[in-house]
Amino acid sequence: MSTEVKVSEPRERLLATASELFYAEGIQAIGVDRLVKEASVTRATFYRHFPTKEDLVVAYLRGKHEEIRGGVAAAVAGQDPVTALHIMLGAFAQASCGPGFRGCAFLNAAAEYPDPQAPVRMLVREHRGWFHDGLRGRLTEAGHPDPGHAATALVLVRDGIMSGGYLDQPADIQSTVDRMVDGVLAGNC
Repeated sequence: MSTEVKVSEPRERLLATASELFYAEGIQAIGVDRLVKEASVTRATFYRHFPTKEDLVVAYLRGKHEEIRGGVAAAVAGQDPVTALHIMLGAFAQASCGPGFRGCAFLNAAAEYPDPQAPVRMLVREHRGWFHDGLRGRLTEAGHPDPGHAATALVLVRDGIMSGGYLDQPADIQSTVDRMVDGVLAGNC
């Protein structure tokens, strides 16, 4: 049995609509009726592509995950590990100060899905695990004495960036992120 996702124009419209609405207004605030209306599809089309709303939420987050993975991979390609760490965290600092920023899509989703066994929460864990592993790999390459702990600390820094970055000035956020990364690399964490 194939697990390949069927790509169609209505499915893509549903995902684009969900992405916009879920991020701007929250997942639980958006009902299926509004999604089908704004995506210009029927309920039958919705359920043909996404048997449940949660399936759509997972697809939305999977798309965000792949977008972020691709962006990070492109940004750090060919960079030394220290520069890569600054880029990885700096990208979130820049995003958090951009127009329309409403926090981390993954942290927002986790807040709306408290069950740790829910598919949404499992995807949030996967995304965070991917980021942690990428940080740990760069820290290992940079010779950090405890890359696992340091990666955990930088994931928490990232969470702070995503939760409060839009409250401060972009220059302040970036300089703070750079100082935090340098402190972790110096073994101060």
